[in-house]
Amino acid sequence: MSDNCDRVIDLIDLPEWGRVVPMVGVEPFCVVDEADRPVEPVRRFLRDLVAQGCSAATIRSYAFALLRWWRFLRAVEVEWSKACPAEARDFVLWLQRTSKRRRLPRTDSAMTAGTVNPITRKRFQDDSYMVATIRHSNAVVRSFYVFWIERGEGPLVNPVVLARGRGRRPHAHHNPSESFRPEGRLRYNPPAPKRRPRAMPDELWEQLFTAMRSDRDRAILALAVSTGARAGELLGMRGVDLDWGDQLIQVRRKGTRAPQWLPASPEAFVWLRLHVEEIGGVGADAPVWQTLRRRARDGGLPGRVPLNYEALRAVLRRANGLLGTNWTMHDLRHTCALRMIRDARLSLRDVQTILGHAHLTTTETYLVEDDLEVIRRVRDYLAGRDEPLTLPGDATTPYRAEDLTVLFGPAGR
Repeated sequence: MSDNCDRVIDLIDLPEWGRVVPMVGVEPFCVVDEADRPVEPVRRFLRDLVAQGCSAATIRSYAFALLRWWRFLRAVEVEWSKACPAEARDFVLWLQRTSKRRRLPRTDSAMTAGTVNPITRKRFQDDSYMVATIRHSNAVVRSFYVFWIERGEGPLVNPVVLARGRGRRPHAHHNPSESFRPEGRLRYNPPAPKRRPRAMPDELWEQLFTAMRSDRDRAILALAVSTGARAGELLGMRGVDLDWGDQLIQVRRKGTRAPQWLPASPEAFVWLRLHVEEIGGVGADAPVWQTLRRRARDGGLPGRVPLNYEALRAVLRRANGLLGTNWTMHDLRHTCALRMIRDARLSLRDVQTILGHAHLTTTETYLVEDDLEVIRRVRDYLAGRDEPLTLPGDATTPYRAEDLTVLFGPAGR
């Protein structure tokens, strides 16, 4: 196993090779080369993920991660079947030191990239690869090689190796009658920062809600902040997913795609009713969220099309530009979760069910106190301490002679 320590990381330049394209068939997405031919090792791996029940969004995410890995191997001139831990290490170093390529240069966001918004206290994204992206890339590449090593192809050792603590050999005293347990974290995984969820303050929520220009956008935000549903889950709703009598909405959960009914606030259903009346009603199989396309692609009359995620992001981007903020739809999910956590009428198990968390430990991350909420309570405490103290009696009243006699004794002694 070679360990190329002479490779200059800063000189590695990934070629514009290949792309991820949607497919018609078993695999929803695939990686193709410069001649638009599918990269066969990647295609077979993605096909296996489809058989495991992974969603199209997961397949797309894995395809882009493997395309980046394939471009790196071409830049360092190493075949995918001959990659070793040195390539995985250098790949992580390259991700940590490089910036993403942009199709168009930044314009208005050039001044704020990488800075912290003074209103939301959130960091603006820049062009560097985030820690979560690097960790996800390592997980994808490792699972890719696990797939091929199980079939007796590819390298003998997985390039994305596991960390070895205290010099111990993995499974040194393993009982053959028991199954193997996970060996530990990946060696070249950067530590994940602990992000503390924050609730959107009520006054900032009102500003964001007021900045919406249509009943549709107001309804989406009101449902998100009252149900905690993710943006993709809300956008997938259809007419059959609305229960007007009990004020419930049905969403398909991320990953499992399992249907779940969620209670929504009466206010959210008011805006939802206004939106449905505006578009002339929603059929049982029709999408709830629709937008007006000003010019049809086929040259026909304008018509309504389902609202997609990019269009919803554009709505928030316009509102953020107006307010000077950088809110996302996921901030509304955090706000809903923290509001429910602070309500004594709801248990932690109730919150877990509404948020759709598979494990209670995920919900427990919302038990951490929000910094802004702590600051607000301490300010209320300090404001109460600033009240003037009332002294007993009048400080200008002279002492009585008999009191001084008791204290100091008779005069002349």
